[in-house]
Amino acid sequence: MRDYDEVTAFLGEWGPFQRLIFFLLSASIIPNGFNGISVVFLAGVPEHQCRVPASANLSSEWRNHSIPRQMQDGREVPSKCRRYQLAALANFSAQGLVPGRDVNLSQVELEPCLDGWEYSRDTYLSTIVTEWDLVCEDDWKAPLTTSLFFVGVLVGSFISGQLSDKFGRKNVLFVTMGMQTGFSFLQVFSTSYEMFSVLFVLVGMGQISNYVAAFVLGTEILGKSVRIIFSTLGVCIFYAIGYMLLPLFAYFIRGWRMLLLALTLPGLLCIPLWWVIPESPRWLLSQGRLKEAEVIIQKAAKINGIVGPSIIFDPLELQDLNSRKQQSHSILDLLRTQNIRTITIMSIILWMTISVGYFGLSLDTPNLHGDSYVNCFLSAVIEVPAYIIAWLLLRTLPRRYSMSSALFLGGSVLLFIQLVPPDIDTALIVANTSDSRIYTSCQLPW
Repeated sequence: MRDYDEVTAFLGEWGPFQRLIFFLLSASIIPNGFNGISVVFLAGVPEHQCRVPASANLSSEWRNHSIPRQMQDGREVPSKCRRYQLAALANFSAQGLVPGRDVNLSQVELEPCLDGWEYSRDTYLSTIVTEWDLVCEDDWKAPLTTSLFFVGVLVGSFISGQLSDKFGRKNVLFVTMGMQTGFSFLQVFSTSYEMFSVLFVLVGMGQISNYVAAFVLGTEILGKSVRIIFSTLGVCIFYAIGYMLLPLFAYFIRGWRMLLLALTLPGLLCIPLWWVIPESPRWLLSQGRLKEAEVIIQKAAKINGIVGPSIIFDPLELQDLNSRKQQSHSILDLLRTQNIRTITIMSIILWMTISVGYFGLSLDTPNLHGDSYVNCFLSAVIEVPAYIIAWLLLRTLPRRYSMSSALFLGGSVLLFIQLVPPDIDTALIVANTSDSRIYTSCQLPW
């Protein structure tokens, strides 16, 4: 059978049909920018200390001294997880004793936060941390939520390709977009940490699956000269747009439930795309559905103002293709020979390194000096020049040179950032955000 690109060359490379598919598929990635990093604000940890109930019968002076002080980042702050025994303080208060003068507080026993915590509302009105008290003994639960999201991403990565091969790129794209939007919506009504976390796993599965499906669908529909642009400046920049919108939403919506709802609703705008985005003609041909593939190509020709041939795909060629023994493949084929096994292992190591660098730095933006919303926005904005540079490198340099130089630069920045004095906040922020975008460029399909 003739090459697909040769058969469909009459459509051109950048007509109205190709532009429509390019921008619609790229736009469908915008919600992925929300979900991938949203946990930065959904699970934000505000300043907190033990709650001292009004029933403790403490004078205002003893109430002010009920929380021990500790050093943090060179400054003295209230303890987050301990308080002085309220029964002892109430006894001192009833006797009219003065803290520090009559009573040495260092000799008073401490107790955990038996009455819960008081949270600062300067940055967040509410997060899942303040909702379910994920602090102190339970402070491991908030990071676990992020890990569970990426467990979903891992599972989705394994199954999305097989599902799109079996059921079609378009079907998997829209089912997983619905999965991402639907389960995000259900998260808004979570009644427990466990419910939120289980739903987050499913959101992660949908998030990566629709990303992969859109990526594959676009590369199969678009021509050779447009595929690199689509996979870099298209899909990736629209992901960055979603990422940029995240801190803007979070800045104006400080409660986690309303924020999550606001981030979920834009996914509904993708519903009309079902009637506009076609199935991959390449996939239809691989399934022997020649007539459906021809209808899509003829429609594309009409949109481009081109009169296509009456017969695009020769049925005899398709019969010859189908008569050949179809060879089945599985993931084990990636380990079958020495050469492909080496490439597979190297790719796995590279992707692990890149993902740890990118998401580790991106998810750490609240811990940087300065405003967390500004830091997150800058981290997203700087992705755009990174993608443009990566696109230029893909056009001009061999892949291995581009990849190795980007990784070397990223690793060097991580090493030398330790030499920046901690009081130079701007330099630290710039170095961290720049380094994460270096890893961004490494994620592209070199």
